[in-house]
Amino acid sequence: MIEKPVFSREQLGMTRFTRRQFLKYSGVSAAATSVLSLDDVANAAITRPLPLGTPILVVVTLYGGNDGLNTVIPYKDPAYFAARPDLTYAPESLLQIDKDFAFNPSMTGIKGLWDEKKVAIVRGVGYPKPDRSHFSSMAIWQTGSPQTHLNTGWLGRWLDTQKVDPMTAISLGSVLPPLLAGKIQSGSALPLGGLIIPSGQFAKACQRLSAPSQKDSPLMAAAATSMRNLFNVSGSITPVLSQPAPMSDDLPTISGGNAGGDSNLTQQLNLVGKLIASGAPTKVWSVSLGGFDTHANEANAQALLLGTVSSSITKFLSQMKASGRSKDITVMVYSEFGRRVKANGSEGTDHGSAGPMFLIGDRVQGGFYGDQPSLTKLIDGDLAVTTDFRDVYSTVIEKVLGTPAEKILGKWSGRVNAIKSV
Repeated sequence: MIEKPVFSREQLGMTRFTRRQFLKYSGVSAAATSVLSLDDVANAAITRPLPLGTPILVVVTLYGGNDGLNTVIPYKDPAYFAARPDLTYAPESLLQIDKDFAFNPSMTGIKGLWDEKKVAIVRGVGYPKPDRSHFSSMAIWQTGSPQTHLNTGWLGRWLDTQKVDPMTAISLGSVLPPLLAGKIQSGSALPLGGLIIPSGQFAKACQRLSAPSQKDSPLMAAAATSMRNLFNVSGSITPVLSQPAPMSDDLPTISGGNAGGDSNLTQQLNLVGKLIASGAPTKVWSVSLGGFDTHANEANAQALLLGTVSSSITKFLSQMKASGRSKDITVMVYSEFGRRVKANGSEGTDHGSAGPMFLIGDRVQGGFYGDQPSLTKLIDGDLAVTTDFRDVYSTVIEKVLGTPAEKILGKWSGRVNAIKSV
C-alpha cells in the first residue's frame, strides 16, 4: 500500500476550512441552479402540496471532518485511552449504548432516539484510498465517485431521473452544495433570510402596477401576475413562517427547558420543519454545520458541536411528529472523513479516514451496521475503512427515494439494510 502524508492545516495553506471554500474550489459544475424565496416554496406548498406518506430525505453535512472516535466512543478499549489520554471524557459522563460503546456526553437527544431504535450507526464508513484533503474528500463524498472525477453530485444525478421541478430538492443557504448538482437539472438554494414585502406608499404603487390590464403585452402581464402572487402569498404564508414550528410534548429537557440553544443548524432545520409541515413539494433537503476541523482543544469544541447536531435533529423530528409527517422522514448525517486515532500535541486530532454515519427516523431499523475498525490494526495511523459510503447511498436511493441505485451509482452491489421498505 502506498503511504500518504498527513496534511496539516498549514500544509493545506489554510487556517480554517469553511463550507464556502469547499463549494468554491471543488470544481463541480451544475445545470442551472434556482435561488428560491420563501414565497416560492410556500406558494408551491399551497398549490401542489406533497402527499402524506411521500418519503423525504434530510441530508446533514458536518463540514471539517468529524472525529468519529469521540462521537461513538469505544470506551472499553484500552487502545482508545492510550492513543488520546487528554481527549477522553470522564466515564461517568458517557452515554452508554452497549457494553462496549457510548455516545459523546452531549448527544442526549440522539441517545434518546437510539433507545427508541430509531438510530442506525454505520461504522467505519469511507472509500478506497482515502484522501486527507478537505476539498478532495468532500468532493468524493458529494459526487459519490471515489475513482472517477465527475461534475455531478450523487443526488444531482438522482434529480436527473425526476421530472424537472426546482422544488424537488432544496439546500438551505445561499450556495448550492455539489451533491445536488445534476447534468439536466439541479437542486435549488433557499437563503435563510426571510421574505421582505414592500410596505406603505411603495407597496400601494406596486399593487397598482400589478393590476391586470388588457393592454399588457404577454411579458408585462406575466410580470404583473408575479407581483400580485407575491403579495397574495405573502399575506397567507408570512404569518405561518413567523410562528414557531410544530411542537411535540416529548422534547428532551435540560434544566427545565427544551434541549439545545439557537444555532445555524437549528435555524435551518426549524425552517425545513415549517415548510415540510406546510406541505412543500420537496423530497430532499440539505442542511449543514461547519467547525469540525478540530486540530486543537477538541474535547470541548466537538462536544458543543455534537450537542447542537443532537438537539437540532431531536427537536426537528419531534416537530415532525406533531405535523403527522414523522414516518415520512429519514435523516442522514455524514462528514468528509474521521480523524487520526492518536491525538496531536495541541489536544486535538488531525485529518484521518473512516468514521461513523447516522441514519435516523421512524423507518430506520436501529442498531449497529458494519464492522468496527480496529484501534490496533491501523493503516498509516488511520482507521481502516470497513464500509463503503456507497453502501449507504445505495440503500437511501432505493429505500427512501424509490429509485434503482444503478441509475445513480452504477453497478454497486453493497447495501446497508437499515431502512424499512415503504
